[in-house]
Amino acid sequence: MRCCRSFRIYAILLLACIIASCSSGYKVVKSSRSDYSINQDLSADSNIIKKYLPYKAKLDAEMSQVIGRSAVLMSKKSSDTLPESLLSNFFSDAVLQQALKLDADIDFALPSTKGGLRVDLPKGNVTVSNVFELMPFENELVVFNVKGTEVQSILNFIASTNGQPVSRLKMKISNKLAVDVLINGKPLDPNKTYRILTSDYIGGGGDNVPVFKGITEKKVLGLKIRDALLNHIKESEARGKTLNAELDGRITKA
Repeated sequence: MRCCRSFRIYAILLLACIIASCSSGYKVVKSSRSDYSINQDLSADSNIIKKYLPYKAKLDAEMSQVIGRSAVLMSKKSSDTLPESLLSNFFSDAVLQQALKLDADIDFALPSTKGGLRVDLPKGNVTVSNVFELMPFENELVVFNVKGTEVQSILNFIASTNGQPVSRLKMKISNKLAVDVLINGKPLDPNKTYRILTSDYIGGGGDNVPVFKGITEKKVLGLKIRDALLNHIKESEARGKTLNAELDGRITKA
């Protein structure tokens, strides 16, 4: 009995020693802080510069590569302010052309809103950097199955926002509504289900584009919008074809 009691006392003392040994015994008695402003007055760190310069040189070489040529300036300002523009037409047609290789049954395309087109596409040489600046986002292309009765709300969105980048679609804007609609050359049929090409951003409700968010029937193409643009421009260059977008009256005002 005494042996068990002695063992318990020993165990308690041993545990106390272990706990005490885990404590450093140090306490914070004073602390101080300083603010370091990160601005133009901060001197460059030569070691960091030496580290990233080789990667920067490689990236600059890739981004400055000329992949095509454009016969005209495609203006973002025109895209932002007009129902139809060279930039929005080129953008939509190029993306649709690449998407059709993966899904030949697409009826029309709304691959981006005007806000998604970030800069001009210049006249003359077109570089990889130009395309990244035009479309800096990682948006994927998606095809949605949309009932004809619901397509009108998408068209009215396009009309109410004074036009958007579209392809295989022709319409007029009257009192902020879409009228005289032709989809791939045919009048809108409320009894038909349309396959509409757009981005995962728009499909998820981005930019307040209606309808897509609630639709479950869709096909993810596995192709980024930017890659579609790069592929189109490179293929055009390989065929010796200069980029030359045109206005064709796909969106006009009644």
